Amino acid sequence: MQAARGASLTTSDPATTTAPTRPRRARAIFGLVALAAYVADLASKQWALSALADRDIHAVGDLLVFHLTHNPGAAFSTGAEFTVVFSSLSIVAVLVVLWVVRKVGSPLWALALGLLLGGVGGNLTDRLVRDPGPMRGHVVDFLMLPHWPVFNIADMCINAAAVLIVVQTFRGMQVDGRRVEPHR
Repeated sequence: MQAARGASLTTSDPATTTAPTRPRRARAIFGLVALAAYVADLASKQWALSALADRDIHAVGDLLVFHLTHNPGAAFSTGAEFTVVFSSLSIVAVLVVLWVVRKVGSPLWALALGLLLGGVGGNLTDRLVRDPGPMRGHVVDFLMLPHWPVFNIADMCINAAAVLIVVQTFRGMQVDGRRVEPHR
């Protein structure tokens, strides 16, 4: 009985799946989104380094302030002594995304994976090239909201990717674009 129930949820049964979207289109979406997110993150950090070196900019009163920080850790600078660990985990995350994207057939999964790669790649670049040195570099953060840690474009991309991944998972959409229908 258990084997029959598990078999009904597999994607090999044509009655429980929908046709995948064309992988070429999905990979193009992935590539464009990843590149756009990565470039936006790096460009915004370069702007922050030059424009915010000696002052804050109140963009929307105290609701949104551009405030330059160099973060060695995670949110709220927690784990500052684990920068090498964060760098290593980022490298693993990049490799996992590149492995998973080989199967992408869903535009929303392509969007999520592109945002994830662009965001992780942006922060990883900081950890690799910024002071105090490779694998220990501090991430440039500059967006400040009340009662929230200072963050950057890469962080926004990573969080948006996480939301899309959760939504796609709850919808039963697989990376390749097939939908798994629950057994009734």
